[in-house]
Amino acid sequence: MAETASALNCQVPEFSAPMTGGNTFQLSNFAGKNIVLYFYPKDNTPGCTTEGIAFRDLHPRFSAANTEIFGISRDSLRSHEGFKTKLALPFDLISDPDETLCQLFNVMKMKNMYGKQVRGIERSTFLIDAKGKLVKEWRGVKVAGHVDEVLEFVSAQT
Repeated sequence: MAETASALNCQVPEFSAPMTGGNTFQLSNFAGKNIVLYFYPKDNTPGCTTEGIAFRDLHPRFSAANTEIFGISRDSLRSHEGFKTKLALPFDLISDPDETLCQLFNVMKMKNMYGKQVRGIERSTFLIDAKGKLVKEWRGVKVAGHVDEVLEFVSAQT
């Protein structure tokens, strides 16, 4: 059985993944900072665009709270680069086409789309603290007000 990172207050296992800007995300590179990982279904879709813009607009406040933000979906790096540029996102997007991180955080679910069952990412956000522990998770996220709620929680931690 694959290891998961979905136990609250447990250390998140080290992982790395390709991200925008030609870089590789490595969890250990962010020791000492809080990390918000938000999983979203697909670049350039209405809900994902709204969520990305909300994280973008509040980015300075997350930075002030010693928190880095990363968006994750199964889209390609090429798609992510276009989406990041289009929305002027000040943070990187992580590409997870083989669902390694999706499985690590257990976000793949069966969903109804236009009356059909499809397997996809359940919109979810995870907060990893400066010591690498998973301290909060939001699953089945509704976009409206979500980013404000994450910021409020992060701000209360610092």
